[in-house]
Amino acid sequence: MKTLLFTGLLALTPLLQGCTVLAIADVAASTVVYGVKTVVNVVDAVTPDIINKKKD
Repeated sequence: MKTLLFTGLLALTPLLQGCTVLAIADVAASTVVYGVKTVVNVVDAVTPDIINKKKD
């Protein structure tokens, strides 16, 4: 089902204006960048607690 949807969207891409295609690509790239930044921040926040355990 996802393959059919992706193929349909890919087939319609030439019919769109260039600005629309660039805007869609920009949104997709921004989503990936912010997703990676979020994962890095979460790992950075959790890692010191795992490695540097307090000795009581």
